[in-house]
Amino acid sequence: QVQVVESGGGLVQAGESLNLSCAASGGTFKIYAMGWFRQAPGKEREPVVAINWNNGNTYYTDSVKGRFTVSRGNAKNTVYLHMNRVTPEDTANYYCAVNTRVFGLEMGLYDYWGQGTQVTVSS
Repeated sequence: QVQVVESGGGLVQAGESLNLSCAASGGTFKIYAMGWFRQAPGKEREPVVAINWNNGNTYYTDSVKGRFTVSRGNAKNTVYLHMNRVTPEDTANYYCAVNTRVFGLEMGLYDYWGQGTQVTVSS
């Protein structure tokens, strides 16, 4: 059974930085892409960024371009989200997910999801 585990969330002040980590393990799967998504209170879950596991191509949602950076970790099946110059609008539960089919940000493409890690940005 595939497990996806996020970590690194917490409380930060606006303008600061925060790094999230994600590791996928277990089962038999081939990663095509990994993605970060977020869900703020009272809002629908939305995509943040996806990274193509084969060529490193990335796709960011407009609201985080230039502030967030996704990267692969040295350990197998790990990915990081570097969040810079955070704002209160970045407050959300951040989810990591594994895509075994085709590159994209559509949530339906992602087969395995973590439980999320909470990020709270104070003003």
